[in-house]
Parts: sequence; C-alpha cells; structure tokens
Amino acid sequence: MSLDMKNILTHFQHPNSPKDYQEADEPDAIKVSEYWGRKSNQTQSPKISFELFPPRSSSAKKSLKEVCQELSTINPEYFSVTFGALGSSQNDTLDTIINLSKDTEIPITPHLTCTGIDTKQVADLLDEYIVRGIKQIMVLKGDYPKTVIKKGDFAYANEMVEFIKENYRNMDILVAAYPEKHPHSSCVRKDIDFFVEKVNAGADKAITQYFYNIDAYFHFVDEIQKRNIDIPITPGIMPITNYDQLMHFSKICGAEIPAWILNKLNLYKNDLNSLIEFGEDVVSEMCLKLKDNGVSNFHFYSLNKAEPTMSIVKRIT
Repeated sequence: MSLDMKNILTHFQHPNSPKDYQEADEPDAIKVSEYWGRKSNQTQSPKISFELFPPRSSSAKKSLKEVCQELSTINPEYFSVTFGALGSSQNDTLDTIINLSKDTEIPITPHLTCTGIDTKQVADLLDEYIVRGIKQIMVLKGDYPKTVIKKGDFAYANEMVEFIKENYRNMDILVAAYPEKHPHSSCVRKDIDFFVEKVNAGADKAITQYFYNIDAYFHFVDEIQKRNIDIPITPGIMPITNYDQLMHFSKICGAEIPAWILNKLNLYKNDLNSLIEFGEDVVSEMCLKLKDNGVSNFHFYSLNKAEPTMSIVKRIT
C-alpha cells in the first residue's frame, strides 16, 4: 500500500490557504464540519457570557473599555472578572468592576479565589459587591504563588462556597468544573467527588475549563448526573488565536488538544492568518455540535479581545 504524500499534505491545509501541493483536479481540503458531524438545526440563540481579566496599564484599560462596548452589542448574560492570588491584583478586580459598571449595564460576576484570603476579606468584598448590585460570584480554589506569604482561611473552594452560602444566601455561586480532570487531581473519580462537594456546599452553577473534546464534556455531565447533581454546567470556550499561548495554557490546565486539531495547529503555527481562520472554524463547529446536543449556554474566555470571539458568537447565534 502506497501513500500519496502530496494529497495528504493538501488535506492538512486550511481551505482558504494557498495549496502548494494540490493539483488543479484534486478535491478541496477537508472542512472542519466534516470532523464534527452535522450542523445545528436549532434556531434558538444560546446565552453567552464572557470572561475578562483586570488590565494593568492605562492603554490596556482603554482597550478593555472598547472591547466591552463591542461585546455588549450582543447583550451577554454577564461579564466575569478574574481575581489574582495575593497582592494588588485582588484590588485590580474591584477597580475593574467599578470601571466597567460606569460604561455598561451588563451584570458583572467577580471571581474569588481561596489563595491567601481570610473570612473578613471575603465578607468585606462581598459587602462591597452587593452595594454595587452584584448578585453572582465565581468561587475558585486558585493556585498558590511560588512564595506563599499568607495561607488564608480556605483550603478548597467548597469551604468558601459554604461560607458564602451561610452568610450571603441571596448570592448565586458559580464554581469550576473539569471535564478532563483538574491538573492536580490524582484521578477522575476523586475530581468528580470534589465537584460534588462544591455543589453540596451550595454552588448553584458551574463553568468548565475549556476543552476541544466534546465527548469529555458530555461524559462529565453524565457522571455528575449519576450523583444526582443537576445544576447547569456551562461549557467554557477558548478561541484559538496563538499557537504558543494555547500550548502553554493547555499544559498548565490539562486540556487535551485532539490529534487532528494539533496537526493543523502545528502546520499553521507560523501562519497566523490561517491559524486564526482554522481556530474560528474549529471552535464554531464545536459550539454548534454542543448546541445540537442541548447546550444552551456558552462562556467565552475572551482574553480581553473582541475577536475572534465575536465572530464565533455570530456563527452560533
């Protein structure tokens, strides 16, 4: 059996990229939709939310304001704002929320991490958030920095969830879910046990770590339903815009990149336009497939950029 390497290389190229190895009479490159299967026939638009992180410089603050104005045009459910471990980055979250509130009426969901924070700090922040009309919080364990100055009162997210639920009953609580296992967890079963503990402590909803293997998401949902857990599990969606950044993020968080996607990304890592086009196709088709199977909420890790997130949202709504 012989392999036509020229034809194989052609089929690894993006449909819109120059086909140096393709003969005039050869078929066009395989489309992403052929990997994911049928497209969605649903007409109901899903609910969309976006994650942002606090900007550090004045130019970044100006840019974030412009990004939020563009993202607001689709009337998202909320913006979430990340929370750093220790130090001034925690104050940056509150500052970002204050600034965003001046420019948008979109609800804001602050993140809270357990790293180096005590009950008084949590209570003070929540009191401040409530005054500003915030009704939902995202609780995460968080990663300890290399130099730990202060341990804090909460070792795990379920402990903070329980504290908030006992003292702030009207506050909705979001937690993280890991369809492909938390990178620090020893096995999937224990990881699901930890998730169940967060729900039993009072979590109302969950957002997943990003993934590109939709079977992992549905398997996770099936497993927690077997534990009588029925809270909404919103897929976290990471657009593909930068090869090195995605490899770094995925290594840290344990997100699997399927081989067929990785092969294409390797091909395009020095061709940014083709990488972004391919990434938009991949993520859009994945979302449509999720939508086909009943998913009605999507949370996008925007990385403080409007594109390609907005283009993906338009393709799935």
